Amino acid sequence: MRFTVLGSVGVTVPGRSLPALAPRQRAVLAYLLLHAGTPISAERLIGAMWGGFPPDTARAQIQASVAVIRRVLREAGAPDLLATRPGGYVLCVPDGELDLEEFTTLVAAARNASGAGAVDLLRRALALWQGQALADAHAAFVPEARARLEERWLSVVERCAELRLELGEAEQLIGELTEQLAAHPARERLNSHLMLALHRAGRQADALATARAYRELLVEQQGLDPSPAFVALEQAILRDEPGLRPPTAAEGEREPQPNPVCFLPYTIPDFAGRDAELDRLARSPWVNGSMVTVSAIDGMAGIGKTALAVQAAYQLADQFPDGQLFVDLHAHTAGQAPLEPAAALEALLRQFGVPAERIPPTTAARSALWRAELADRRALVVLDNAADSDHVRRLLPGATHSHILITSRRRLVELDGAYHLSLDLLPAQDAVELFTGLVGERAEAEPVAVMDVLQLCGFLPLAIRIAAARLRHRPRWSVAYLAERLLDQRRWLAELSTGERGVAAAFTLSYQQLEPGHQRMFRLLGIHPGTDIDPYAAAALADLPVEATEIILEDLLDAHVLLQHRPGRYTFHDLLRRHAHDLAHAQEPAESWDLALTRLLDHYRYTASTATELLYPAGTHGKPDPPPPSTTAVPIVTAAQAGAWLESERPNLIDAATYAAGRAWPGHTSDLAIILHRYLCDRPHYSDALALHGQALEAGRRRDDKPAQGRALVDLGETHFHRGSYELAHEHYQQALDLYRELGDQIGEARALNNLGGIRWRQRRYEQAHDCYRRSMELCRKLGIRIGEAAGLSNLGIVYERQGRYEEAHAHLRQAIELYGEIGERRLKLVALDNLGLVYRLQGNLVLAHDHHWQARILSRELGYRDVEASALNGLGEVARAMGEPARAVEDHHLALSLSLEIGGLPEHARAHDGLARSHGDLGRLADARYHAEEALAMYLQLDVPEAEEMRSFLTGLPAATG
Repeated sequence: MRFTVLGSVGVTVPGRSLPALAPRQRAVLAYLLLHAGTPISAERLIGAMWGGFPPDTARAQIQASVAVIRRVLREAGAPDLLATRPGGYVLCVPDGELDLEEFTTLVAAARNASGAGAVDLLRRALALWQGQALADAHAAFVPEARARLEERWLSVVERCAELRLELGEAEQLIGELTEQLAAHPARERLNSHLMLALHRAGRQADALATARAYRELLVEQQGLDPSPAFVALEQAILRDEPGLRPPTAAEGEREPQPNPVCFLPYTIPDFAGRDAELDRLARSPWVNGSMVTVSAIDGMAGIGKTALAVQAAYQLADQFPDGQLFVDLHAHTAGQAPLEPAAALEALLRQFGVPAERIPPTTAARSALWRAELADRRALVVLDNAADSDHVRRLLPGATHSHILITSRRRLVELDGAYHLSLDLLPAQDAVELFTGLVGERAEAEPVAVMDVLQLCGFLPLAIRIAAARLRHRPRWSVAYLAERLLDQRRWLAELSTGERGVAAAFTLSYQQLEPGHQRMFRLLGIHPGTDIDPYAAAALADLPVEATEIILEDLLDAHVLLQHRPGRYTFHDLLRRHAHDLAHAQEPAESWDLALTRLLDHYRYTASTATELLYPAGTHGKPDPPPPSTTAVPIVTAAQAGAWLESERPNLIDAATYAAGRAWPGHTSDLAIILHRYLCDRPHYSDALALHGQALEAGRRRDDKPAQGRALVDLGETHFHRGSYELAHEHYQQALDLYRELGDQIGEARALNNLGGIRWRQRRYEQAHDCYRRSMELCRKLGIRIGEAAGLSNLGIVYERQGRYEEAHAHLRQAIELYGEIGERRLKLVALDNLGLVYRLQGNLVLAHDHHWQARILSRELGYRDVEASALNGLGEVARAMGEPARAVEDHHLALSLSLEIGGLPEHARAHDGLARSHGDLGRLADARYHAEEALAMYLQLDVPEAEEMRSFLTGLPAATG
C-alpha cells in the first residue's frame, strides 16, 4: 500500500482499483496523513478544513469523509489503520508506506553520510515528489502545510546542490539551478550555488550578473542587502580567489590540514524526532540574511534540551569551520554549584588553545579576551544548562561570525536579539520511535502498552529513556507490566529513576531554584483538584492579590515548571503535578492545606453562582446565595462573560465538587450541583451533570441532609430524562416526590410533579401527564414561582397538542411564551416557541410552523442551547416533509442527527432517524429508509416509548429494496 502527499493526495495498492475520493475526503485524508499516529479530534479537523467559518454540516461532513476513507482502506485490505480513540481519529501508517515519511528518513540518513553517498540519498528523497505537495487537496490548512513542505523540499534541493558542487559537478548543476531560481528567485542559497557553479564553469561574468540580479530583487522586494556570507562570495568571485576553484588532483595530494577543534559531547545514537526544531535551529544563525549571534533553547527539566543542542551543533558544524566548543554551566546539576562566568570563560579560552599564562585573572579581562578571540572566527559555541540571562551575559561575544547556542530551564527573554526556541513534549510518533529504538522487539510486539507507558511518562524524553532503560535491563518484564507499575501512583516518580538520573531529582533542582513565595505557590498548585487554573483561582488558593499571583504564575511559566496551553490559564505536566502534590504533602501544614482548599472552593462556588445568575436571571429560585470569597472575585458582568467562564472552568468545577464531596466540604458539592444544574443541562453536558449530581446525592446522604438529597434526586432525574433514560428518571423523580412530601416542601413537590408529568407525556399517558402538570402549576401559582407556572402552561399546551385539542394547546403555549418573556427566561421560551410550531403543523398552517421552528433554531444556536436546536431542526424536517419537500427534510433531519449524536440526546436522535426513514421512503430510497427505520426502532425500544410500534408498522409496510 502507498500513501502520498508529495503530489496528489491518495492511497494506492498495486494491481488493485480503489474507490476515488472526493475533494473533501482527500483533504481529510491529507490532514490525517500529515499527523499520522496522532489522535485528531473532530473539532481540530473542522478547524483544519474550514478555519474559523465552518458550515452547519461540518461535523457531519467530517464523519462522512472518515467513513469513506475507512471504506477505501477496507477495500485496500487494511481496515484497522484508521481508528477512533478517546482523543479523536488516528491514522496509523505502516513504516515505509507514506512518501513523506520516506522523504524524512532519507534526508535524515543523508545527514550522517558524505560525498556521493549523501547526494544519492538526497536525490532519492527528491524523486519522491510528484509535483506540488497536496496538489489536489483544498482546505483551510493546505496553503500553510504546503508552504512548510515546499520549504523542506527547497532546503534539500539546496543541500544536494552544495554537495554536488563539492564533488565537482558545477557544469551539470547550472541548468538545474537556473530552473529552480526561476521559480524561487529570492532564495539566497540557490543564488549562491548558481554563482559558484557559473564561476567554476569559467563564466565569471554570468556569476556576477546573477549576484547583481539578486541584489536588485532583494532591495526591490524587501529593502534589504544580502547577507555578509553572500557579499563575501561575490567579492571572492570578483577577485577570482583560488579557494573558489574546484579541487584538483594535485591539491588532493597535499597533506591534510588539521581538523578544527571540536569539544562537543557525543551525540546520542538513538536521538529521535525533533525534525522541526532541528530545521529551525539550522536556520537560526541567519534571519533575513543577517547573522544572529545567539540561539536560546528553553524547556522544562527532562525535555531534551541538551540532546537537541548537541544534535543541532553537529549539523551546523560545517558552517563554522573554526571549531565547535562546549561548556556545561551546571545550573541544574545535583550536588554541584553553577559554574561561575570566570571559570566558564577560562574553559572556553583553553578550548580555543589559549595558553594558561595568557588567560587574565579577572572576569572582565577574560570576557574581553574571549570577544577578541571570536572576532575573526567562525565558531559554534554551546553553553549548556544556564541558570538565567545573567549567567551567560559575560560569555557572549561582540561583533562576530560565530554563533552561541544556549540551553536553560528558564526563558532567557532578557537576551535581546536572540533566537528563542521553547521545547514542547515529544509528539506521539517521535516518542514511540524513541521508546521502540531503546527497547526493541518487545515494544514492537505491544504497541498499545507502549502508548500507555508513554502517556504515563507524559511524553517527557527523560522519563521515556528511564522507563525504557528499566525495561531493557529486565528481560522478563513486558511493556504492559511496566505500564502497570507506573500506574501505581505511590511508585510513579520512584519508578522513573535509575542510578543518579531521575525525573524527581531533575524536578527537585528546578523547585529549589525558585524563590520561597514561588515555591509555596508551586506546592499549593499541586493540591488543586482540577486540570488547569486561572490567576483568580490561584490567588484564592494562595490568599494573595490577583496581580501578585499573576506575576508569580508568569515567573513559574518562564521557569518551565508550569505550562500554558491557552492565554491566562496555567497547568502542570502530569509528572510535575505529582511532584508538586508530593511536596505539598511533605512541606505544607495540614491547616494551611485546608484553608487553601476552602478559599478555592468558596471562590468557585461564588463565581459559579454569579455566572449562572447572569445566564438565567429567571431561574434563581431555590439557588444557594453564597457569600463573596475573601480574595479578588472574577469581574463577570455580562452573560457572554458568564458563559465563557463557565465553559472554561467546567472541568475544574466538576473536579472540585467531586473532591469536596468525599472530604470536609460536602456542602460545597451540594451547592455547586444546584448552581450548575441549569447550565449543564442546557448546553448540554449530561455526563458532567450525572457525575456532579451523583456526588451531591452521596454527600447529602452522608450528612443526612434530606433537602439536599431531594434536590439531587430531581436534578439526576432531569439529566436522565434529557438523555432518554426514562425508567431511571422516573425512579429518581418518585423518590424525590416521596421525600419532599415527607418534609412538607411544596416547592420541591411541584418540581418533582412537573418532571413526573414529562415521563407520563413521553409514555403517551396524557391524562396522568395532565394531572401532574396541573398540580405542579397550581402549587407554583400558590407559592409565587412564576417560572414554574410558565413551565406548567407550556407543558399542558403540549399535552393538549397530543390530544388534538389544538386551540387549547395554542392558548397555553402563547401564555407560557409571554410569561417566559416577562421574567427573562430564554431557553424555556424557545422550547415553547418550538412546541408551538408543532401545533401549527398539526393544524395545517405549515408556513407559521416553519417560521416558529426556524426562530427557535436560530435563537437557540445563537444562545448555545443545542438540545433545543436539535428539536427545532427535526421540526423543520417534519414541516418540509408535510410540504412535499422530502429532500429538504433529509437535510434538516441529518443536521439534527449529527447534533443530537454530539450532545448525547437520545430522544431527538431517534426522532431524526424516524424523520430520515420516512423522508427517504418518500424519495424511493428504500435501503436508506430501512436503515434509518431500524435505527429509530432500536432507539425507541431503548426509550420504551409507544413510537416503537409505529416504527415497526412503517418497517412492515416498507417494500424490499431492489437492485
